[in-house]
Amino acid sequence: MKVVVIGGGIAGLSLGIFLQKSHIEVVVNERAAGTPGGGHAFLMHTDGLSVLKELVAGTGFKLPGKLVEKFSLKRPDGEEVQRLQLDAWQCIKRSDLTHFLYGLFDGEVKNGREFSHFLYENGKIIAAVFSNGEVEYGDIFVGADGGFSKVRQAVLGEVEFHPGKVKEIVGIAYNEKIAETYAGTFSKFQKNTDGLAFGMIPTSDIELVWFIQYDPSISELEDHSVEGLRLFCKKLLKKFPPIVQQVLDSNDFNKSYLWNTKDFDLLPAFHKDNVVVIGDAAHLALPFTSAGTTNAMVDAKTLAHCLSAASSYTEAFQEFYNLRAEEVLKHVHLGRALRNVFLRPQDQNDDDIPIPLIAGKTKEKDKVMDKPIELLYFTDPICSTCWIMQPLIRKLKLEYGIYLDIKYYMGGMLPSWELYTKGKIQNPGDAAEHWEEACACHDMPMDGDVWIEDPLQSSFPPSIAFKAAQMQDPDKALAFLRRIQEMVFLEKKNIIKWEHLEKAAFENGLDSARLLRDYQGAGKQLFEQDLELAKKMGVTGFPTLFFSDGSGQQVTLKGLQTYEMLEEIIHQMLPLAEKQVIDTDPKNLFCHFPTMTEKEFAVLSNLPKERAAMMLKELYDTGNISQFTSKNGIIYISKFDCIHCL
Repeated sequence: MKVVVIGGGIAGLSLGIFLQKSHIEVVVNERAAGTPGGGHAFLMHTDGLSVLKELVAGTGFKLPGKLVEKFSLKRPDGEEVQRLQLDAWQCIKRSDLTHFLYGLFDGEVKNGREFSHFLYENGKIIAAVFSNGEVEYGDIFVGADGGFSKVRQAVLGEVEFHPGKVKEIVGIAYNEKIAETYAGTFSKFQKNTDGLAFGMIPTSDIELVWFIQYDPSISELEDHSVEGLRLFCKKLLKKFPPIVQQVLDSNDFNKSYLWNTKDFDLLPAFHKDNVVVIGDAAHLALPFTSAGTTNAMVDAKTLAHCLSAASSYTEAFQEFYNLRAEEVLKHVHLGRALRNVFLRPQDQNDDDIPIPLIAGKTKEKDKVMDKPIELLYFTDPICSTCWIMQPLIRKLKLEYGIYLDIKYYMGGMLPSWELYTKGKIQNPGDAAEHWEEACACHDMPMDGDVWIEDPLQSSFPPSIAFKAAQMQDPDKALAFLRRIQEMVFLEKKNIIKWEHLEKAAFENGLDSARLLRDYQGAGKQLFEQDLELAKKMGVTGFPTLFFSDGSGQQVTLKGLQTYEMLEEIIHQMLPLAEKQVIDTDPKNLFCHFPTMTEKEFAVLSNLPKERAAMMLKELYDTGNISQFTSKNGIIYISKFDCIHCL
């Protein structure tokens, strides 16, 4: 079988490499005279990066591009409305990736071949004819020749392009200072009154790609000269921050271009007879998703696999369509939805602005189901007993989580030292001594020195931050709570300070800019409601747990508990409740709980302390986990490649 690929861009070269790996004869044909360039740079998501990693496996090649870890959305006046951690995005110059793929492809690329038409014999395509008169015979033909594909037009007919209603100007600026300052960040400045935005992403230590997206009803480019384009950009963005003007001043407008965005509906098929199209030739989405290059690479891998596994090309092509159509349709619809939001920003609340990127594939959340037992859990971020209970609560979730609807409330343990009159602890020094004693007694690491070096004056601020986090995502809020507990108990961080709360939010996928707004606003109201509920229910210490089964039966537990007591209450309320068997494989445990203390790992693994410590050391030595060592213990951090972290 010989495959003729028409188009030597990213999709075509990637397919060629995969076919070579499967020992399938392949010839790649490219219309450009040399290595194709075109375009400036793009963002590639984890799906595309995983394909690249598969291509380079065992070659020693280093992936091109710069990691993009943050997304920041600001208004032209500088107000930040979104700040999020990005998951596995890479900014890559198109020319760098193309040269990279050329280096990996060990086959033949025939340049200077612009597709003209196909040759038929007995109704079947047997060869591709190029405008220079050259002919390439083959068994299967793949159109990877872009959004205006001549191959697609030849076999599938004309498509109806839909105007994108948004135009885009793209360029590359050279400014070492700006590239260094904004390294790893996708920065976007966008108006909230009409469709106008400026974005930039560093592509190296000295350069960055930038773009302007605008609604042409605002203004339209009339002078298409280089100077005309420069003046138009300056005029459009005259009210944007100085940094935007600095980027434009660092740009060579000879290499910038205007792009009239467009897309087309999902095709009913990506093939006809022995011809198939991939990448933009098969599906074209608007640029708001940054999905084009990732889709091209996933197409290449998927088609190569289908051709290797199927008994005929007809079967392979149909399976290729079945595997890819639903995903690319989502991207087409997402691109249009993001476009509509962009054009009417005044209809969008700041808290609901969608990120202009495709979402990663993550573990599907458990289906919403009625759980027979409700557990109201009153806690506090600085409660040492709550921290000591963490191994048991985590075990309870794994073994009985299918029966438990756990709801977290803040109890407000420390309003201030002046108002704190409970027990023997009367000041930060007493708290430091208590933490040291509790650590020695219960084997959960706590460093009381935080109360000496940088004492917290109240637990209200981190409690309010938790309520603000719950407004965004309850699961991420729990991860946030866990992170600030680690900060205060092990890292001696004063979690009243916004810098630590912001860092914890950012690390756990929360929008830290929104968190600040809610922290200063609605989060306070929710915290007050928690305090009122705690008072009404008679909460006087932490943790306090209220179990109820919906029939009026309620059991209250206060303070430190044994696991046997927690189990007893569950069986008392639900006699037929079955304990779920925990998969104690370390990877599984760390994928459920990305950070664990030694005691937590021992409890969840059902191992003696010494054996658990040995296993953790083995995992650390083999690079599967890292660790943070505090004065009184270690916390272990997962490095497993796992998307199921909770």
